[in-house]
Amino acid sequence: MALSLFKSGARPRCPTWVRSVSNVTGTTHTLPIYMNLPVTEGSSTDPNPSLRMLIFGKPCAGKGTLTSKLTDKYDIHSVSTGDLLRQHILERTDIGKEVEEIVASGGLLPDELMLDLVAQKLDTLRNKNWILDGFPRTQRQGRLLDNYLKHRNLPLSLVVNVDIRDDVILNWIADRWVHIPSGRVYSTSYKPPKVPGYDDVTGEPLTKRPDDTPEIFSRRLDHYYAQTSPLLYYYASRSPHATRLVNLDGDVNLLWPTLDNVVRESFPTVRERATLARTRLPGQMQVRSSL
Repeated sequence: MALSLFKSGARPRCPTWVRSVSNVTGTTHTLPIYMNLPVTEGSSTDPNPSLRMLIFGKPCAGKGTLTSKLTDKYDIHSVSTGDLLRQHILERTDIGKEVEEIVASGGLLPDELMLDLVAQKLDTLRNKNWILDGFPRTQRQGRLLDNYLKHRNLPLSLVVNVDIRDDVILNWIADRWVHIPSGRVYSTSYKPPKVPGYDDVTGEPLTKRPDDTPEIFSRRLDHYYAQTSPLLYYYASRSPHATRLVNLDGDVNLLWPTLDNVVRESFPTVRERATLARTRLPGQMQVRSSL
């Protein structure tokens, strides 16, 4: 079941530590399940908040797919630290050379370096709606990001956690192929390329990501349980901010409809791209007719 439970005016509640799950190594972990997480008192000062969203989840849980659906439908910008880092690696920049081995092994980069990468991008999106995927991953990174956003008066407005079973994710990894330059992702099971093994747009060969192996997934999953769970607790129990928290789990077919509904109802000023195109069309036609 996908959860999206809020109560206006109620005091924030900390996560209830009730869910135990085992990863591919057989290790059992406990995750926070967010129940009755309200819009905190700070939200009353801004009845029409911009969407400044964090998306969390296990590695390969479909965060990128959900982000793509949101950015395809709405006027929202995606900031993926994974995409930024892969692009640096592909272009053989100094940063790319430095982090290539770390990324390939499923490791994490220094906090300050990650914040610099993210801040450079978010500084260009100051008055825009955006989704940040891949940062923060620890409480320390969360505090660094909070300090950056506080100094720019840009509080977070939505935190989403995508919680999918480990065995489902392992099947996705086995089926996944990517076009590295563009970031396009294919699955032999549910989203196959038109020509097997080749990108639909460029015709270039598809490859497997270096970190798409069960062994690396297991190590990344250990990072997730050890670091992201406390981070989610941090966002649930910190001082009041205008931030909603949503946990998406259960039937994978319900993840997108639930998230789409949250964005439509909670952020009415976020416009659909189709609507923007229609509003721009008369002006474009008028310009052409005057030439």
